[in-house]
Amino acid sequence: MRGKNVMFVGDSLGRNQWESLICMISASTPKMQTQIIRGDPLSTFRFLEYGLSISFYRAPYLVDIDVVQGTRILKLEGIDENGNAWRMADVLVFNTGHWWTHKGSLQGWDLIESGGKYYKDMDRLVAMEKGLRTWSNWVDTYVDRTRTRVFFQSISPTHYDPIEWGTGATATVTKNCYGETAPMTGTTYPGTYPNQMRVVDEVIREMHVPTYLLDITMLSELRKDGHPSIYSGDLSPTQRANPDRTADCSHWCLPGLPDTWNQLFYTVLFY
Repeated sequence: MRGKNVMFVGDSLGRNQWESLICMISASTPKMQTQIIRGDPLSTFRFLEYGLSISFYRAPYLVDIDVVQGTRILKLEGIDENGNAWRMADVLVFNTGHWWTHKGSLQGWDLIESGGKYYKDMDRLVAMEKGLRTWSNWVDTYVDRTRTRVFFQSISPTHYDPIEWGTGATATVTKNCYGETAPMTGTTYPGTYPNQMRVVDEVIREMHVPTYLLDITMLSELRKDGHPSIYSGDLSPTQRANPDRTADCSHWCLPGLPDTWNQLFYTVLFY
């Protein structure tokens, strides 16, 4: 990968995988000279001896968001602003999913623009599909398949509802992933499979540029124990004492599960 640019594009789950990959490579060459340039939306970590750049570009919906007089407009058919930053990458790893479901204070937009019209809201799966088709059209139009490899990380699951993975003591003791210390046994998950995956599967199947689906959804479903829980960030003692409200059951600890994602990614990339 000498002289190459690997870029992760998406939300904080893509950043989770980006950070994991940087740590794994750094651990194998601890004395190598490196450089990190942090920014928003683009952050880049460079392994200087090899001229290798591994970047993260924050675009939680992949499509563009414009701010007009303080109003955030999610443009389901607009992607040029983001896409211009991706064109020179040799390996692109995209992801999206969680932000399409956010409501209230976590919602990342005020209006949705689609087909020249503006909406305060719409069916979230419909919106996600429209956005993904805009993204897939961009990939089919601008990616040089002789130069650039394209991957898509599937939906990373959350573990906020213990009813999904067990009954009895587990479900009564906790209300989310807090206190979970062991993964599920077996190879099936009793909870619901993210319905966003139906949209992802359908869009990728219809693309012309080969796009490899890194399907980490089911293996991640089994890892109810792998989240930071109350040990994420700078929580106050009061917040730590109230895991029902503050536990992070969507991101993943490092070292941890994203390392497995990257082992699979490495295998697909080189073998």
